[in-house]
Formats: sequence, C-alpha cells, structure tokens
Amino acid sequence: MLELEAFGREVLAFVTAHAHWAPYIAFALAFGESLAVLSLFFPATFVLIGLGPVIEAGGIAFAPVWAAAAAGAALGDALSYWVGFYFKSGVRRLWPLRNYPEMMNRGELFFQRFGTLGVFIGRFFGPLRAVVPLIAGMFAMPHFLFQMVNIASAMLWAFVLLAPGAVAMKYWGW
Repeated sequence: MLELEAFGREVLAFVTAHAHWAPYIAFALAFGESLAVLSLFFPATFVLIGLGPVIEAGGIAFAPVWAAAAAGAALGDALSYWVGFYFKSGVRRLWPLRNYPEMMNRGELFFQRFGTLGVFIGRFFGPLRAVVPLIAGMFAMPHFLFQMVNIASAMLWAFVLLAPGAVAMKYWGW
C-alpha cells in the first residue's frame, strides 16, 4: 500500500511540475485502470481523484484532461471487449485471469443480470471494472451498443473522478 501511495504522490508531483503533461497522464492512468488485465496491477483511481485539485491549482484547463481520461478509459474497455470477443471462454485460461476465477464469475453473473446497464455501471465498481467489458466481448454483446455505453460511461466516470477535486479547489481553495 505504501508503494502505491508513493506512486500516487510522484505522479501528482510530476503533473504539478509539468502541467502540459496532465492530459497524457490522465489518459495513461485511465487506460491502465480500465484495461482488463492491467487494471488488476494498476489501481489508478485514487491518483485520478487527486488529479482534480492539481489541475485546478495549476491553472490547467479541465476539459482536455477530462477528455483524455475519458478517452483512455473508453480505449481500455474497448480493448478488453475485443480480447473477450476474440478468446471467448478461453480468456478464463489466460494469465492472470485464471488466478481470479471468482472475479470472473462475479463479473459474468453481473453481466448476465444487468446486460447493457451492467456495462455502464460496472465501470464505477473497482473489481467489476476489470472484467465486465471482457465478459461483454465473451458474450458477443453487439459492438456498436457496447461502444455507445462504453463511451458514455467513460465520460461520466472521468468527470466524477476529476470534477469534485477541481471544484473544491476552485471554490473553497482546498
């Protein structure tokens, strides 16, 4: 946990010192957090939350950082979808997913229960975020429908993570 906290502090310090990198950092963090396998080892949500006040304090425009985070999240989920679509149930045998059968089972039950809505709300729940797009691909959810839900949820997710800190910093000076 300490290493993760140190990583978060370093990223936020880097963005503070190099404001022009903020959209690229937001993209990379959101992509890593949304890509099925990588997200298991790359929990970046708290860094994205911390990025909100940093972009406001640094005078960085909110919209490009928000758009970059949304694009990274959408691309990570899209790639996860295609991995699931290509490998189907064989994805369960791939490392490291084979080490997390319970997570895969929960994601599958969640997707079967909620379908399209599950893809949207799954983004907001850590462990599900890692597998729901993969499972949507495994079950061959129509690609256009997946992408519509994926992009909409990525935009909202990025906003929910970044905006509170930016607003708090702007109006209350935190």
